[in-house]
Amino acid sequence: MANVRVERTEEGGFRATNARGAEVLIGGGDEDGVFTPVELLLAAVGGCNIVTVEPLTAKRGHRLVRLAMTVEAEKVEQNKLGPVTITYDVELPSEAADEVFRAVAGRVHEKYCTVSRSLQEGTEVRLELPEAAVTPAEADPKLP
Repeated sequence: MANVRVERTEEGGFRATNARGAEVLIGGGDEDGVFTPVELLLAAVGGCNIVTVEPLTAKRGHRLVRLAMTVEAEKVEQNKLGPVTITYDVELPSEAADEVFRAVAGRVHEKYCTVSRSLQEGTEVRLELPEAAVTPAEADPKLP
């Protein structure tokens, strides 16, 4: 099961942390040094694809000289993205590596990237709200 915790920081920003201690700062598009939630979604798509493509091409004997990608999407409504486009930037050591890379990247995109497949198939997102959590001051108006 995948799990991250997202919380407000003391400075008023937001941070996502995983169980292994990795952190990423989250904020609005006008803040320096943070990712927006949409950028994190795009990074997840790219990361899922690239961390799957790289070892599979190397395992087939073709370590790519350069392997990078750009992942982009435009908003089609105020709160909805249009299609997500992955554009690879690669330098290949040979024509044989090109064939392997194209076959692997296609299969990863179609079958093996959990993030891309979940977006394409419309994974349900559930909301669970806690029981009412009232602070003592709210519970008893006589308390300071």
